[in-house]
Parts: sequence; structure tokens; C-alpha cells
Amino acid sequence: MIDNLFGKYLQEVRKADYLFKTIQEKYPSSVRCRIHCCDCCRAVFGVFPIEAAYIHHHFNRLDRKILRDVLRRAEKAEGEILKAKDTLKVFEDKPQMKVYGLGKQRVRCPFLSEKEECVFYENRPIICRIYGIPFSLKDGKKEKAYACGLSGFQENVTYPTVKLDKIYQGLCNLSKELFTEAGYIQPGKKANLMLPLSRVLRMSFEAIVKGDFGEQ
Repeated sequence: MIDNLFGKYLQEVRKADYLFKTIQEKYPSSVRCRIHCCDCCRAVFGVFPIEAAYIHHHFNRLDRKILRDVLRRAEKAEGEILKAKDTLKVFEDKPQMKVYGLGKQRVRCPFLSEKEECVFYENRPIICRIYGIPFSLKDGKKEKAYACGLSGFQENVTYPTVKLDKIYQGLCNLSKELFTEAGYIQPGKKANLMLPLSRVLRMSFEAIVKGDFGEQ
């Protein structure tokens, strides 16, 4: 069951890689991603349950020393996220401000080594494969476009844009399948949750598959 779902997930990964490569080839001077360029690796972001399961599966196959270092950084990152959430409680009645404030936090990704290199590059999340080229997300009824601030993409210029909502819907559907196969009673209830990577790495594989995420 899990191998079949991971196969479907990898199809989404290949789509994301194809989209990135296509835009990179069309705008080579604007896509400035390179080794040691890790501005996007210092941010708060989440992964869908199907991604969490896939990441956790491969994470435990890392070299023991690397694994220990990643877990140490994950614990630190989780502490920084919790501290930020506590500070942002003043915006309890303004959820958009809370999301905005959390998005501004510079939290180091646990996979980013001291050499400023990703130790999990081959199996990195889909958002990491898209960042660096223009993408869009729905903001109410409108669609808002984003691009890396270090890229060469200019404001008020139209570029091909990856519709991230479409990719997210695919990941949500796969997460529903994951929970259905695991016997979760309401698979749709948690399939659209995005889990902090720092928490995912410190959970058990069984907890992820069963949707036992604890307090959100």
C-alpha cells in the first residue's frame, strides 16, 4: 500500500521538477538558484501528511551522525516556532496577521547543514523544488503570485507561473488515501493539514500514517 502511494507522490515530484526545469531553461538569468544559496532554507513551512510519511521513511536511512545533527536542529527549530507562535498570540482575533507573522520568521531548516548544504536534497519536499521560480496561491477569489526575492524576476512583468494550489490539491488527495488505507475514520479532516518539518522528523512513522499529530 505505502509503496503504491509513494509511487504516486513521486509522480507529483517529477511534475514539480519538470515545471522548474522548463521555466529555468526559458529564463536562465532570472532563476538564480545555486549551491549554498539557501535564503529559502530559513523559513517556516509545512508539508502534507503524504510528504511527511515519505520524508520520514527516507530520513531514517541517513547516516547516524547526520541523523543526530538533523534531529538536534529540528528540536531547536521547533522551539523557535513555538516561541514565535506564543509571541503572535496577540493576533488571536486576526488569523491573517498570525500567518503573516509566522511566515516572516527566519527559522533554519533542520536539513540545512553547517556547510550551508541540504543533506536531504534528493528527497526534499515539493515546495523546495518550486521555490526560485514564480508560483501562485489563491487569496480568497484572487490568485496572488510570488517569486524569490533573490531571483531576477521583475514586478509588473508577466511570467509563466506554477499554480501551487493545484499541486497542493494533489498532495491533499494522496494524504486522504494514506489515511483511508490506515483506517482513519475521517480522512479528509486532517489531509489538508500542513505539518512543520521540524515536528515531522521527531514523530514516529506510525503516528504520521495514523494522523496522530497532537495539538496543532
